[in-house]
Amino acid sequence: MKPDLREALRRGVLVGDGAMGTYLYQMGFPVGISYEELNLLKPDVIREIHRRYYEAGARLIETNTFSANRERLSKFGLEGEVEAINRAGVELARQAVGEDAYVVGAVGSIRAGKRKSVRTAKIKEDLGQQIAVLIDAKVDGLLLETFYDLEEMLLVLKLIRKQSDVPVICQFATEGAGATMDGFPLKEAFEKLLAAGADVVGFNCRSGPNGLLRSLEHVAGLPDAPPLSVFPNAGLADYVDGRYTFAATPQYFGETARRFVDQGARIVGGCCGTTPEHVAAIAASLNGYAPQPNAASLTAQASAPVAVAEPQPLTSIAGSVSGTVQTVPNIVDLVKERVTVIVELDPPRDLDIAKFMAGAEALKAVGADALTMADNSLAVTRMSNMALGSLVQEQVGIRPLIHIACRDRNMIGTQSHMMGLHALDIDHVLAVTGDPAKFGDLPGSSSVYDLTSFEIIRMIKQLNEGVAFSGKPLKKRANFVVGAAFNPNVKHLDKAVQRLERKIEAGADYIMTQPVYDAKLIENIRQSTKHLDVPIFIGIAPLASGGNAEFLHNEVPGVLLSDEVRSRMSGLKGEEGRAMGVQIAKELLDVALEHFNGIYLMTPFMAYEMTVDLTRYVWEKSGRGDYHLSPLAK
Repeated sequence: MKPDLREALRRGVLVGDGAMGTYLYQMGFPVGISYEELNLLKPDVIREIHRRYYEAGARLIETNTFSANRERLSKFGLEGEVEAINRAGVELARQAVGEDAYVVGAVGSIRAGKRKSVRTAKIKEDLGQQIAVLIDAKVDGLLLETFYDLEEMLLVLKLIRKQSDVPVICQFATEGAGATMDGFPLKEAFEKLLAAGADVVGFNCRSGPNGLLRSLEHVAGLPDAPPLSVFPNAGLADYVDGRYTFAATPQYFGETARRFVDQGARIVGGCCGTTPEHVAAIAASLNGYAPQPNAASLTAQASAPVAVAEPQPLTSIAGSVSGTVQTVPNIVDLVKERVTVIVELDPPRDLDIAKFMAGAEALKAVGADALTMADNSLAVTRMSNMALGSLVQEQVGIRPLIHIACRDRNMIGTQSHMMGLHALDIDHVLAVTGDPAKFGDLPGSSSVYDLTSFEIIRMIKQLNEGVAFSGKPLKKRANFVVGAAFNPNVKHLDKAVQRLERKIEAGADYIMTQPVYDAKLIENIRQSTKHLDVPIFIGIAPLASGGNAEFLHNEVPGVLLSDEVRSRMSGLKGEEGRAMGVQIAKELLDVALEHFNGIYLMTPFMAYEMTVDLTRYVWEKSGRGDYHLSPLAK
């Protein structure tokens, strides 16, 4: 007879299972149905998924009941099936696994991070009903997962403790920040949950391993060292041709599993995008592994702020060059004449634009030809790139190049946005699909995707004909120069080029690539695209640290680092990491400049001194003598 779940966690580490919803999606079940209803409609499928996870090594199995409460099921007309779906969920999990596995009832949040009014009484009633059924079905524990607010989590935990002493695991969804969505520091939130009767506290969803490692650092030093649990996503989600995909490999999950255990995790599994292969890698890595409490934790350099010296004020540049942008040839004409540099600078996540504007001025001073701004990249809320684009154009005198994501706006909003850009004389844009909202900092938001990246290119170019999206005349013609994104970090480059050709057919005027970290790939891109008649800007993103390198390689869709680059960055951080990142970028630029006139530099974590250095290096290597640097940039 297996020990109680609490005792099992005192003895060692349990491997959790992986995703249910995204795994069903990969198997062909569409978004928009109740996956929990499959407990009744497709019991063999659900049973088989549990079996696969068990055979992969999982010994903590979640029931397929995450959204099996009356509020969530009512959207499908299933509010009367709460008991049947939950009982079936427990039974199917039991049937699929051996006696040595723990079956825990999965219970999801009703509020789900949405700032809408959900009455406390409604939560008590609906989740209370579900919990009562799961307890009566004799689960080995309850798993409260993907909660965003401490208030709701405490409410549900207290409901459970009024009914039962069943082991309870409480998990917040987090992107690596230090607080819950309702403003409680994570360490304080965990302390309150433990005091209210939680047995295990932890994290799941929203972030890949890198983000959850950061989250664990925020809760270091909890009294009495309670067992922690982590169920990371398989990196960040990508949305390509109407399908969601995830970047993180099983091998990466195996490598990070031990770091989780060293930081106190006693349950390690997977969330969105993970599969039995990810779980098998975790199980293999942890087999016989003893936690190393004194092991140095991997600080998440991927999002830690980078300390850089502030430049001297550049007020002599701001304003004095206002209006000169319009006299410069557009990017397409310019890159046909000479080497041209576009630099990306992310809009801030807060209301302070001082450092952003200082970065824009420094890049203008060193001769960057355009400043490009993403549109809430990685689905994380940032300041409007339209507003910042107008500011840098008017106050700094550098050309703004604005990303337009299909994710955030329907066709009405997209056309309105483009008309606003036209009114501001911002005419250079990059059309992108946009990362799915579900995996950003406001997961309750909807991804719109009225338009594909191909369609949005065509529609923007239609404005240049003086025709609205609706087909009505606009009285004037716009003059947008439209770019398209290209990901060459794929197994079959020829297929990626075919997709790129479709974007050019749709009207793309120029191409900007994802960052490339392999000199040979740069040469292959040239050979594979030399038949195209539009310019290509090769993406070069200097790395800030070894942690940053591993995060990009393993968790960010469309980014792939060579083994050599990862080896050179391994273990580096701080100034040493940034110096090596710049050196590697310069070596890549040496190759890129042999084949392309277009260079696209991406600034990491607002460390614009890195891209200032690289812009200056481009001019030195290209022998450009027609630009005299500002004294402040020398």
